[in-house]
Amino acid sequence: MLINEIFYSLQGEGINTGKAAIFIRLAKCNLRCSFCDTDFDHGDEMSLEKIWQAIADYPARFIIWTGGEPTLQLSEQAVEFFHSKGYTQAIETNGTRRPPRGLDYITCSPKPEALKQLHKSFPEGVSEFRFPISADGPLPPPISELPKASAYLVSPIFVGDDAMQLDKASVERCVEFVLKHPQWRLSLQTHKLIDIR
Repeated sequence: MLINEIFYSLQGEGINTGKAAIFIRLAKCNLRCSFCDTDFDHGDEMSLEKIWQAIADYPARFIIWTGGEPTLQLSEQAVEFFHSKGYTQAIETNGTRRPPRGLDYITCSPKPEALKQLHKSFPEGVSEFRFPISADGPLPPPISELPKASAYLVSPIFVGDDAMQLDKASVERCVEFVLKHPQWRLSLQTHKLIDIR
């Protein structure tokens, strides 16, 4: 696989906020979102064994496959390999492609390009939907139009050249949305707020 980076930190957003995790960021993406904070064009070729050697010393046994768009590279074989090594695995995906089977947790952060194919990508649902919200962009569709999930979240985007500045107008919009639609929750990118990876 082409690996952009591997690092150990706390999950900064969503239902697993605060949980220690090994982040394996895969290169390549099929979208170009203006607020993305990842250089997903570059990476190092690594075998599954080499990835395992790179993460074996971390005390957590929770992998988050992220990107870029991890479904472009992540396979059922890779998921099975890391299960055999004792790891629980999550994925963060944009919703444009069906993820491999066997994942323990699926976070879909759908972009507008993915909305029409979410039911095809996730016929059995996801663990959580996390919609990035800007000050003036689209709001999520009604829950009745989405595949089933255990949690539905809105997340205000961060702005600036490094996508590290909280956009207050986006926050206000998310808060207003959740107050009007209490089935939804607010998710902040706390790793950016406390300046950790």
